[in-house]
Amino acid sequence: MTQLEILKTQLGKPYHDLEFLLHCFKEVLIENEEKQLANIIPWICDTCSYENMEFTQKHFQLFSVCFQLLNLAETNGAVQNRRKTEEDNNLNSINGLWSNSLEILKESGFSENEITDTFNEIEVQPVLTAHPTEAKRPVVIKKYRELYLLLVKRENSMYNSYEKEENRNEIKKIIHSIWHIDEYYREKPNIETELDNVIHYFVNVFPETVGLLNRRLLRGWKFAGFDTNKLVQKNEFPRLKFGNWIGGDRDGHPLVTANVTKSTLLKLRLNSFLVLKNELLKLAENLSFYIELENLPEKISDRTKEIISELGGETKSNVTANRHEAYKLFVLLLIQKLPINIGRAQLFELSDNKGSYRHSHQLINDLEILRNALIDSAHSSLAYNNVNDTIQMIRVFGFHLAELDIRQNSSYYEKSLVQIYNASKSGKVMPSEMAQDEKMKLIASELKINRPFLRDWQNLPDEAKNTLECFKVLQDHISEYSSFALGSLIVSMTRDVSDLLMVYILSREAGLTIYENNLTLKLPVVPLFETIDDLIASPKIMEEYFSFPEVQDSLEYQKKINNRQQKVQEIMIGYSDSNKDGGILASSWYLYKAQKELTEVGNKYGIKLKFFHGKGGSISRGAGPVHWFLRSLPHGTLSGKFKITEQGETIEKKFANKINAVYNLELMLAGDTLNTLLHKLDREIDSEVVEILEFMGKESYIVYNELLNNPHFLEFYQQATPIDVIEQSKIGSRPARRTGKRTFSDLRAIPWVFSWGQARFHITSWYGVGSTLEKMQNNFPEKYNSLKKLIKTNHFVRYVLTNIDTSLASTDERIMKMYAELVENKKTKETILNLLLAELEKTRTLMQELLGRPMEERRKNHYFSTALRAEALDVLHEYQIRKMKKWRKDDNHSSKEDLLLQQLLISVNAIANAMGTTG
Repeated sequence: MTQLEILKTQLGKPYHDLEFLLHCFKEVLIENEEKQLANIIPWICDTCSYENMEFTQKHFQLFSVCFQLLNLAETNGAVQNRRKTEEDNNLNSINGLWSNSLEILKESGFSENEITDTFNEIEVQPVLTAHPTEAKRPVVIKKYRELYLLLVKRENSMYNSYEKEENRNEIKKIIHSIWHIDEYYREKPNIETELDNVIHYFVNVFPETVGLLNRRLLRGWKFAGFDTNKLVQKNEFPRLKFGNWIGGDRDGHPLVTANVTKSTLLKLRLNSFLVLKNELLKLAENLSFYIELENLPEKISDRTKEIISELGGETKSNVTANRHEAYKLFVLLLIQKLPINIGRAQLFELSDNKGSYRHSHQLINDLEILRNALIDSAHSSLAYNNVNDTIQMIRVFGFHLAELDIRQNSSYYEKSLVQIYNASKSGKVMPSEMAQDEKMKLIASELKINRPFLRDWQNLPDEAKNTLECFKVLQDHISEYSSFALGSLIVSMTRDVSDLLMVYILSREAGLTIYENNLTLKLPVVPLFETIDDLIASPKIMEEYFSFPEVQDSLEYQKKINNRQQKVQEIMIGYSDSNKDGGILASSWYLYKAQKELTEVGNKYGIKLKFFHGKGGSISRGAGPVHWFLRSLPHGTLSGKFKITEQGETIEKKFANKINAVYNLELMLAGDTLNTLLHKLDREIDSEVVEILEFMGKESYIVYNELLNNPHFLEFYQQATPIDVIEQSKIGSRPARRTGKRTFSDLRAIPWVFSWGQARFHITSWYGVGSTLEKMQNNFPEKYNSLKKLIKTNHFVRYVLTNIDTSLASTDERIMKMYAELVENKKTKETILNLLLAELEKTRTLMQELLGRPMEERRKNHYFSTALRAEALDVLHEYQIRKMKKWRKDDNHSSKEDLLLQQLLISVNAIANAMGTTG
């Protein structure tokens, strides 16, 4: 058998779906008079050769589309496989889902009541961000969504041959469109475009998942032998809500102004009413049975009359048309109370009319009156299913759709505070760089005062003015509506406690504080610990932070506003910069250690910690199966509240279609519930485990930084990877560098990881591992043998090593050497390449020895998928390297070189599609 025949056999259905799609693509190309291209489609051309071929933009586009078709086929294969597994085996046969999680909890001794009592602690919040890791334009993503749905439609066995042929024609029509649309951005997308892209998920995907997620839980609940009636009647399911950074994340993003934040909040609010109106209309249709108004139970009858009075003459036509369907009328009146105007063309606009709801809990109160009335009038099925589903929808989306976090860099805030202080004419001038003790003395004294420095902001420098205008937008929104639309004030690059406390003083300037016993901030201040040094310092920083009465009073205020039983402090931890700073092992260990030590600080002050995991789409930036990630968290650190970023291409990968969205959200909800309960069990800390992990973290950090500090390293990196091409790409509205300086420290983690991945080095997810394991094996054999045992018993160790293993499978020495030839200085090339290859060989050898079985046995699907992609990837790499050589020769960037750049940009897109990730 040929290599391709082996891959066909091993991959099975996904390959057959791919073959079908590729033949459709071939016909499309022929119909577009692109016969030459049609004859070189990878995987279905038996005799084609790419040697001596002049690759054009169309060739790169051809490969890009082929890889995207492969991604669709594999996604569909995974979905259909899960369906078949659930049908053929027990419901609990799929790791991480509700049924499997409930079985583990039962085996661990938890009762039905103990599990349900924990549901009110569970709060899962995926946060969608516009970090520039999605290389495809939204219009292209939309077309691939449509294509996926048509592929799924072919699974239905009821269609006859004519209907299947029609389906095939529809697939070809979409491929026609995809072929003619530029995949990559010619211009940077603006923030509004990025916001519209994520609003698509909030409006068109996630609402459909809410009811499905609850029904999935009920199915697993029943399978576990629990009473579903209690669950349905209480309507207390684990809470899902969403977050958003677009329009709020201003860290190194000068285009996110106060006006952008204001319009973002209003756009999210408007779209929340679109979701709720559609849900209420469905509910109204389900209540379209005859019952007169006077025959309603007393409480809902009185409330109906009260609403009619509140809304005035606006209700007349509604009441006349629906007077014999009183329950339906009640729901239609609730729609009229939404603070929107609906025009004749069903166009929406925000409008706080007389009698409109101000807060979502007012709508929930009215729906609870409806639910109780239906129960009293023997319609309990409608009450517990339809009305409860609607209440759940409002709990998820509220009147704001998704919470908007505000993120800014600590240095920006410090600059703002200096500017405000110096503009206040206080008689003193604050230097731009103060000693820490002087800075803290000033901040501590200002926290005791409830007056702003300034009344007039007009002449302030940009940093101070932008900060205060942003905070004023937040205060205005709270005054007009509530704080529920707002998430946290996240301080990136938190280095010390002053970085957090200065936010209180800046907020005071904009009226975002109140003063009772102490200065109290209305919104939570959240540190973001990103570098290894900051992670190590984080427990000390939070210990000092919690010691301030202003902090304690603010947490108490936020506890009351959110109706919580306990004070909660959110802490964000960064997987990207810690990896860029210290490599995979050091990043993983110091993140783990920080969570453990921070939780101990929180416990000391009686504060529950809510960790916000700032993860990206690649292994280097924290990606990995979310259910195994949750199992790997340090024992005792999961409070039930789980917040995580979903960035760039991971949004499309996880949520582009409803079934996949339900699967990924169920993994989060079930995994959070499972591990929150397991973390309550007593478990002794194994000092030997800590000692081993501490050794691995420290040693790998040393090895990784020796590479970064090598005098030849930066030159090698800049020439052996397409970082210069990636920095020319237009895949996000954010700049690739925080301040625009061309330094390693200023380079964002995303293009750093992206560029190493494009050239197949992937050093960010394995470098330092081999040397660390070798030193442990040679110098501390007892530790090494213990590590081998831990792989089978310790979730954290297994999770980290499995992720490293996955990345090694995508690393290719032959391709690495090809890109290294781009390095002009021979000594630079040989010095760094030899270091990389030696470390890679050590890592592969020792990982194989640790894990025991070859990759094709350990990770069959991943191994054969990677092998299939390699069949076509090699060609892309070869031609990308050729184009880069030509492009780099000319600094003038003539029109010819601009054409080369366009070809390079689409080659980046094609390789990203092939790898399944960017940065």
